[in-house]
Amino acid sequence: MTLLLRLHTLYVARVVLVTVLLTWAVLVGVDLVVSGLLAEIDNIGEGQYNAVSALTYVLYTVPRRAYMMFPTAAVIGTLMGLGQLAASSELTALRALGLSRRRISLAAAAPLAVLTVLMILNGETLGPWAQRAGDAMKSAARSNDMVVARYSGLWAREGNTFLNAQVGQQRNEGGRQWLELGDVRLFEFDGDGRLVSVARAAVAEHTGDGWLLRDVDRTWFEERAVTRTEAMEETWASQLDAASLATAGNLWRPRYQTAADLKRGIDYRHRNALDASEYEEHYWGRWFYPFNVLALCLAAIPFAFGSLRSGGLGRRLFIGVVFALGFWLLQNQFVRMAGVYGFDFRIAYMIPPVAMLTISFLLFRRRSG
Repeated sequence: MTLLLRLHTLYVARVVLVTVLLTWAVLVGVDLVVSGLLAEIDNIGEGQYNAVSALTYVLYTVPRRAYMMFPTAAVIGTLMGLGQLAASSELTALRALGLSRRRISLAAAAPLAVLTVLMILNGETLGPWAQRAGDAMKSAARSNDMVVARYSGLWAREGNTFLNAQVGQQRNEGGRQWLELGDVRLFEFDGDGRLVSVARAAVAEHTGDGWLLRDVDRTWFEERAVTRTEAMEETWASQLDAASLATAGNLWRPRYQTAADLKRGIDYRHRNALDASEYEEHYWGRWFYPFNVLALCLAAIPFAFGSLRSGGLGRRLFIGVVFALGFWLLQNQFVRMAGVYGFDFRIAYMIPPVAMLTISFLLFRRRSG
């Protein structure tokens, strides 16, 4: 009997997994066409950016789109899978065999947990890497100057020093990779906001301990005099690195960054008394991603034991879409309120799933009674 229950548990998990994967494939495919290929048509013809380049760029965005579409696909697929079992009375038969509602729910949640873990890994590795590679390819194809396409007119702040670089590039030589900025200017201020010095360096190379400035021409503004110094090389001890420069100059959009990059962006902004709310929003969104997926799906499961027992595919699809849209709209509103009123983003992300799980628990108990 125990073996029979395990087999039926695996059967429920397989049905949910198949419907989630099919729903996921459809949603990602529609997103690729609508907000991917169609959106890139206007860019075709700029520089060397052609139809093949546009298709390549869209393919680069597949991991990121899969990550973003998974929560919606999970809840719609779960409702469609369990709804299919409910409509064919298989859920009733499974209950008669001794499979409890809790066990059915856990069977549905198990494949979702595995897929969620894979999406977390994707969101921290393949997704951001592919998006950046696609953006770099697109910028290079649309611009004749790959360097200017990424680092042109970069501004960043480190304490009382402001950096401006006109050009820059990632260098790779002898297995060593580093960031090199060109035509660099450093504006240094004191605690009262008075300009202390302006330095111009032909090249700034990032090293492990800071920056190496080459061909430095610095002007000092003293209380009653202005002096000028020149140096072949000069070191600048700074915590600015490629990731910090990217977040400072918005070279990488926060929503496409890893949690580690977002954390560095938050630290950089706090260190320099800058607004970090956009980075905190996406950072905590990454942490609550798995909780949102599982909470959303578990909150929808009680409908499979009741309202989905009758009705066809259209009804199950409608309930799934309403559930997903309602949840994301509610959470987005709380997150925006957190940004406007300045309360903790963790609270904003926690309220909607906790509220939906509470309502689901009450419905579950009512239908179990």
